[in-house]
Amino acid sequence: MRKSFLGASVFDLGRRVFLRSAPAGLATGMFSAVSAANMQNERSWSETLACAESLSELEFTEVERDLMRSVVEHNRRRFSVLRSVEIASDVEPAIQFRPARPGWRSLGGATPNAEQPFDRPQPIRVPETFEDLAFAPVTVLATLLERRRITSTDLTRMYLSRLKRFGPKLRCVVTLTEELALQQARDADREISSGRYRGPLHGIPWGSKDLLATRGIRTTWGARPYEDQVIDRDATVVQRLREAGAVLVAKLSMGALARGDIWFGGMTRNPWDLTRSSSGSSAGSGSATAAGLVAFAIGTETLGSIISPAATCGVAGLRPTYGRVSRNGAMALSWTMDKIGPMCRTVQDCVLVFNAIYGPDDRDNSVIDAPFLWNPNRNPSNFRIGYLASEFDGLDIDESSARRIGEEQQSTLRTAIDVFRNAGVTLEPVELPQFPADSLRIILSAESATAFDDFTRSGEVGELTRQTVDAWPNHFRSSRHIPAVEYLRAQRARTLLLEEVEKIFVHYDAFVSPTRSASLTVTNLTGHPALTLKAGFVNGLPVGLMITGRLYDEATILELARLYERRTSWHLSHPQDFV
Repeated sequence: MRKSFLGASVFDLGRRVFLRSAPAGLATGMFSAVSAANMQNERSWSETLACAESLSELEFTEVERDLMRSVVEHNRRRFSVLRSVEIASDVEPAIQFRPARPGWRSLGGATPNAEQPFDRPQPIRVPETFEDLAFAPVTVLATLLERRRITSTDLTRMYLSRLKRFGPKLRCVVTLTEELALQQARDADREISSGRYRGPLHGIPWGSKDLLATRGIRTTWGARPYEDQVIDRDATVVQRLREAGAVLVAKLSMGALARGDIWFGGMTRNPWDLTRSSSGSSAGSGSATAAGLVAFAIGTETLGSIISPAATCGVAGLRPTYGRVSRNGAMALSWTMDKIGPMCRTVQDCVLVFNAIYGPDDRDNSVIDAPFLWNPNRNPSNFRIGYLASEFDGLDIDESSARRIGEEQQSTLRTAIDVFRNAGVTLEPVELPQFPADSLRIILSAESATAFDDFTRSGEVGELTRQTVDAWPNHFRSSRHIPAVEYLRAQRARTLLLEEVEKIFVHYDAFVSPTRSASLTVTNLTGHPALTLKAGFVNGLPVGLMITGRLYDEATILELARLYERRTSWHLSHPQDFV
């Protein structure tokens, strides 16, 4: 393949024709791949540089190109040396992104794994049919386990049975961890019966997106070339949930290399409509949680991969602030954008899971030491939130605004924000800053191509299921056209975007928006936390509402979401085909 676009015939086409017809694999850094023969050919050398210049909208003279030659050749040799160094995917570049408010230095006082308050249910009757607990929130299951009304072993067997029965239908299970799960459940029962109760996740079965390393169990990243990969350690999140007493029952599907909803087992399906996708890339986490196959799941997000499947499948999904949860042991896609968070059936469940996994470790230096203390009983009148008027088409905005969502979605979202208004929350229209945020996607493109550079060079990228224009193989190849100078300029522009978004939070505790809006891209770039929850249904499918908050202030958006859940009953609705 490489000969077809690096051979001498390419250079005979001329610069302008070449730029229109050359395959995406030839990069601005193409010098590193040009053969020695071509480098010795003066015409090829000059035209190669000219092509690269055009990609950066530059043009140098022949004299300048001649001067550049020795340096570029020297760099090419350096590239070759560096490629011989083995670097694990989760080793971060020696440059970090840390979102912060102006004048911010350190928040301090993190107390990970300290128990957070939650509404303990009144006396609960254990159902005659044990499977009726499949959709029970963690808060209910935890109460039953702590009071020894049920056992973790019975609960785990029930979820394992549902995973076996419904997993193939939804295509949401990659690996069933039955042996490990039953052992962890027995350990939990023994500890609870002896009075060593670890907290509300003790004995609770959960599922992991299949990009978190699990010792002795394969971690496939959803991609055929990694189908048999076993990483000999546990990710920090897996370790922390184990320490909290949670029971891992399954590794759940994800779009190949964390893009989309298609993995080597097919398309993960939406439990509300099996003809539809569950969205991605945390596809299995959303689908399995909504269908009652696990009590909760863990997902990851770089540019929407928690929010989108959570909204599509109708579960509560929390995307924490960038730098809140350690990514040690997780597949790296973008070192300055990747985040890990819970996907649950209720907001309180998100609180309990997030509380168990957040906070620094000694492996991921991006994680900040910041407290998490939430108050579910805060007076609604103390909240001041904005809503992105232009994102709610027809919602108190000019009739000339371009239509983004249908009339039924409009009505559903209007009703949703009225819940806040009627509760006494101050609600005012706001707008995102005018900024070309979409152009900053080159940050993700450059970092993901770097993370999978060896994979691309080996040719294994051609084994991925999807080979379309918008699939990873094409992005990995074409992203080699992004010069380092442009990448770093984008990162500098990102700092300006962060400063602009922070201005909203000078006046507001949070803002709300549809889940499919410009704010999803913007806030993933700035690192702000966000949460989605069910706001109703249209044509039998869930409609999600997104709440975005201040940096390191997950507590406030969880409090607002809990306020919403207390005044609605959407979170009690489950897909009937799985009840």
